[in-house]
Amino acid sequence: MRIFPLRIALLIAAVAFIVLIPAHAQNAKWQSDLSAWRAKHAADLQKPAGWLSLTGLDWLQVGDNSFGSAPDNKIHLDGSPAHLGILHLENNNVQLLPPKDSSFPPEFLVAGAAAKTQLIPVDPDDDKNAPHLTVGSLNMYVIRRAERFALRVKDSKSPVLVNFRGVKWFAADPAFRVTARWIPYSPPKTISLATLAGTTYDAPVPGAAEFTLAGKTYRLEPVLEDPKATQLFFILRDTTSSSTTYHACRFLYTVLPDHGLDQPGALVLDFNKLENPPCAYTPYATCPLPPTGNRLPIALPVGEKRYHE
Repeated sequence: MRIFPLRIALLIAAVAFIVLIPAHAQNAKWQSDLSAWRAKHAADLQKPAGWLSLTGLDWLQVGDNSFGSAPDNKIHLDGSPAHLGILHLENNNVQLLPPKDSSFPPEFLVAGAAAKTQLIPVDPDDDKNAPHLTVGSLNMYVIRRAERFALRVKDSKSPVLVNFRGVKWFAADPAFRVTARWIPYSPPKTISLATLAGTTYDAPVPGAAEFTLAGKTYRLEPVLEDPKATQLFFILRDTTSSSTTYHACRFLYTVLPDHGLDQPGALVLDFNKLENPPCAYTPYATCPLPPTGNRLPIALPVGEKRYHE
């Protein structure tokens, strides 16, 4: 008479084991993918021209802005020839000119070619097309933030890069990997983002991601960094910013919603992939700050920790 209950118990245990196998495999894959993502994030930071190499942000004045290692330059660059050239700013245009009473040093390159007198193209709040000015270990380019122009300087021998102590992470927690409901905005709206550099710029917001944590519902708005972007960019802050994470914000990139930006759908928010902005490592970056709605009243103790204590 006791055989049947035993068989039933064994059958239930077998079914439970079969059900648990896929869940265990999915968790193992998630852990593996997260570890690979963390390794890539750390490697990107440590590239010769990555954010850790940033050593200068010199705002240009209208007129001539000479740059080089000599003390008579408006922009002083350690490790460069005495006089590299002049950046002439006028009517929102930047022209590269040779040093006064001299010529460009032969080792000074612009976009991989020998430096020559030329107009430097500068896109507002977008640096991906900026031609790079290189000499020795220095890699520079001109940026525009609102109506201000600056020379951004990177050095592959930067002390911050050379002495990098590694990325600090919270322990991975699958509870902070949630599926959010995608709510498209029709039409999309535009918000003004403030930056740590004291400037502002407009960014398109295609919709909102609504999610639940610990039984409560929250909403975050992403921006598109580019009209052809294949990722959503979330700039957010949570209550850990007062203690264990970078005080200004953290970034989260996700794939696009499953039905596209224009249709209701879903997307995964894995807060374990929260990363520090460049400003967490260098004072020379111009990071955007989170919009008011993206300042969450909860703690997200996952992702990247504060680098400087």
